[in-house]
Amino acid sequence: MVAVNSGQCPRKWYPYPCGYYGDPKKDCHCTPPQIQRYRNRVSGPLLDRIDIQIDVPAVRYEDLTSLEKGEPSAEIRSRVIRARKIQEQRFADHPRIHCNANMGTKELNEVCRLDEQGHQMLRMAMDELNLSARAYDRILKVSRTLADLDSAEDIQPQHLAEAIQYRSLDRQGWT
Repeated sequence: MVAVNSGQCPRKWYPYPCGYYGDPKKDCHCTPPQIQRYRNRVSGPLLDRIDIQIDVPAVRYEDLTSLEKGEPSAEIRSRVIRARKIQEQRFADHPRIHCNANMGTKELNEVCRLDEQGHQMLRMAMDELNLSARAYDRILKVSRTLADLDSAEDIQPQHLAEAIQYRSLDRQGWT
């Protein structure tokens, strides 16, 4: 599950009533009580179930018209297919598990082992962001997926750091 804040489309879900908090072009005029009332509508346990939470700001004109090419979709697709095959092989002996998102606690402990640096990084994130046990599991699953996308055997610190960054609603004090 992914939460997206585009700050543009009135049909999207925003973490603020007006949808412009943090927008570089438009000012948010919400008062702190308005923001708190709005935040109270979404519970922490619901947000815990969202694996990747990112802010997606409006795209600037310069970026839309830039001739600079990004990574081709075909390359991204092949990397995703390769990662899914890694996961299928990993869980070949587990009939109910097809990908990292389906892992339970036992599989998390087997597949998502961290080195000392990783443990320290995750401990600090848990303490600083006051994350729940469910968020901990989500971070490990996303880290494992990022490692699979890089064809890495082990979760590296950069995979863990990126997964922690994807908990943006936790970082904004939602829970």
